[in-house]
Amino acid sequence: MRVLPTLLRTTSSHHPLYFQSTFANKAKYHTSSSITTTFLCSGFSTNTHPSFFMTPQTKSTPSSQKSLQTYTYTTTTNKMNTTTTTTTIATADLCDDYITSPNRLKVATPFPKFTNYGNVTSFHGEIYTVRCFESNPLVRQTLSTPGNGRVLVVDGGASTRVAILGDMLAKLAHDNNWAGVLINGCIRDSKVIGTMNVGVKALGTHPLKSSKEHLGEDGIIVSFAGVEFVPGHWLYSDEDGIVISEKPLHIPTESKL
Repeated sequence: MRVLPTLLRTTSSHHPLYFQSTFANKAKYHTSSSITTTFLCSGFSTNTHPSFFMTPQTKSTPSSQKSLQTYTYTTTTNKMNTTTTTTTIATADLCDDYITSPNRLKVATPFPKFTNYGNVTSFHGEIYTVRCFESNPLVRQTLSTPGNGRVLVVDGGASTRVAILGDMLAKLAHDNNWAGVLINGCIRDSKVIGTMNVGVKALGTHPLKSSKEHLGEDGIIVSFAGVEFVPGHWLYSDEDGIVISEKPLHIPTESKL
């Protein structure tokens, strides 16, 4: 067993309750865009802190690997009297535990470089796809539907001449419960998008909006960054990169309850 050292409480203009800790052992440290902090590690124990609680979930990996555990810290906002829980999963740990598994893990190439623009930098979910080129009506149409925690992958042909997504579409993604949007193309309104609690990853920014002339296609296999994005497969994205799996590599929310 590993013991979590004393937690230090600090304040932030964005987070009424924010907790920070340093591990002596190897542990992945994540700060979510909400008021929740998640650690991904091999396992440790701690006493319950009055401001939060810890819920461990265990996922069995191949027999040659140790079991993967995610520890989610949930804090409560006194003003809102609500509780928000966010689980983040490190792509580096997924690669360590699953790269040789039957789940056929695939890693997107680092070039071209995708940049995080949303306030959520680590996100994951089931893939849904749109293919369009310098025209985004289908992106808006898709993000206007319930996302149910999915990730929308938009193949914009790597165009750097217009923006496929702006703050209005990013807000749709947030409001309709899309975990994130990955765009093989550009976005705009990046400063505003940076304040939104949704994952947005793209090749770059461009101030010019796209046309509305061509609808495009959705629900199809698209390919870029050296991998195929198949509707129904799973995408995991963080600061280190993008990982694709045929099956979910974490415990679904329903199974945690």
